[in-house]
Amino acid sequence: MATFNKGILGGFSGKVGTVVGANWRGKDIMRSLPKPSLKEPTEKQLLQQARFKLAVAFLQPLKTILSQYFGSSSGVKSRVNLATSYTINEAMQVVAGIPELVHNKVLITKGELTGFQNAILNTQAGGVLDLEWEDNSAQGNASASDQVSLVSYCKELNDFQIFEDIVVRSDLMASVTLPNFCIGKTIEVWAFLNTEKQTFASNSFYLGEHRVL
Repeated sequence: MATFNKGILGGFSGKVGTVVGANWRGKDIMRSLPKPSLKEPTEKQLLQQARFKLAVAFLQPLKTILSQYFGSSSGVKSRVNLATSYTINEAMQVVAGIPELVHNKVLITKGELTGFQNAILNTQAGGVLDLEWEDNSAQGNASASDQVSLVSYCKELNDFQIFEDIVVRSDLMASVTLPNFCIGKTIEVWAFLNTEKQTFASNSFYLGEHRVL
């Protein structure tokens, strides 16, 4: 891969002859086309491709949150790249040759902010989710004004419901209502905290699998 600064043709995007041009993080880059492989992929390669595909598809709806709150971008790796690597390596298992997510290991956010203390989620009729936690505003780098967000995922519907900045840490409870189409379905739920200035977040907290009433 090569970078160039306003050469005779300037930056370009797409395939031209045997090279591909693109703009990556504000830099014009050019790379050669990959050579097609004549070898059949091994089982290990196919499995890794399936793991990558699963991670990317699952995380795509969370891209905005990941880009802001998943660790710190490092070198050429963006926060989304970091989240994808984490999900593949830490939050998957292989059953009968097929990769699947381990939801209690999934992280929606990853950061240094002090997380929840004894958070519990209860479901109520009408698609209502009630979240409660204990006050730890004086613990570590926590603040009473830290904002609370909640994320639910229904595998059957392939649907995320995202509720950002609904209350603050000192409120000690939050309530959200899912759409009617979620009623009767099973969901996985996570919550996370971020600072009032939205500079960084806690590790997301897995709240378990629940049936929507």
